[in-house]
Amino acid sequence: MARKKPEATTAKPGKKTSQAPSKGGRPTKYRAEFTRQAALLGRRGCTDPEVAEFFGVALSTVNLWKIKHPEFSEALKLSKAEADLRVERALFERATGYRCREDDVRVVEGEVVVTSTDKQYPPDTTAAIFWLKNRKPGSWRDKPEGEDDGEAPAPVAVTVNVVSGRRRNANP
Repeated sequence: MARKKPEATTAKPGKKTSQAPSKGGRPTKYRAEFTRQAALLGRRGCTDPEVAEFFGVALSTVNLWKIKHPEFSEALKLSKAEADLRVERALFERATGYRCREDDVRVVEGEVVVTSTDKQYPPDTTAAIFWLKNRKPGSWRDKPEGEDDGEAPAPVAVTVNVVSGRRRNANP
């Protein structure tokens, strides 16, 4: 009985022939839906380490995703900026005072009575100082008592007159 010869292959043993060469490393955990989730996290004020914790990856992985996926980076950037604007607005309102509508709920003679009122909140000194120190640091920075805003005085020349002294020999 004649033996059948195996078909010749060009592939070397241990090499994959049906797939493109592997780039190496683990497959990415990144998914397209992470962009929407990142935007929601940014709007809630999450930091990058908190975003990494949410996705169950290292901070370096989130930074890599921001490089490799511009839509992910943009979603985080824009949503964080939106959150920052809300905080800035709230700080400004707190510093300058504001008015808001509130409902007062009470039980009168066994019935619930809801009364809408305008409540006025006065300006907050601490918020105003914080705002001014950051927006106008030249005018509102902390400075020690007695510090002058002018230029430093020129150095004073000192003259030393030796009244008495001994001369030492270089060779004792």
